[in-house]
Amino acid sequence: MLSIYPACFFKEGKKYSVVFPDLNWLATDGKNESDAMRNAVDCLAGYLYLLNVDGDPAPQASSLSDISIESIAKELDTDTAGAFVNLVSVDVAEYAKANFEKSVKKTLSIPQWLDLAAKRKKINFSQTLQEALIAKVRH
Repeated sequence: MLSIYPACFFKEGKKYSVVFPDLNWLATDGKNESDAMRNAVDCLAGYLYLLNVDGDPAPQASSLSDISIESIAKELDTDTAGAFVNLVSVDVAEYAKANFEKSVKKTLSIPQWLDLAAKRKKINFSQTLQEALIAKVRH
C-alpha cells in the first residue's frame, strides 16, 4: 500500500533539509535535491515501518494545499529561498522487504557449555539473538 506525505525541502547552500510536518517534524537531509528525495523516501519508510511494528497508527497526511512553506520555515527559523513542498511516497511493505527485513549472516562466538545447553533445549539461535537485540535497541 502506497503511503504519501507532504515534505518541506529547504535549500541550505547546495544541501537540502527535509521536514515532514505531519510526522512530528521528522527530518532528514541530502547533499543535493535528488539525494534529499532518496533520503526522504528512506526516512518516511523507516518511520512508518516502526510505527507499524510498534502497533501505532500512522498520522493522517495533510493535503499539499494545506502545507504553508512560509509558516513552517518561520517555525523552524529558516529561509524560504529555494524551499518547496513536495509529496513523498513509498510502499512501506515493499521497501521493508528490500531494506529492513532481509537477513544478514553474522558470525559470533559463545562459550561451548552455552552452545551445548542451548542445543539440548532446541533453542533457535537466530530467533533468540534477534529477540535479544530488539530488546536492547528499544531500551
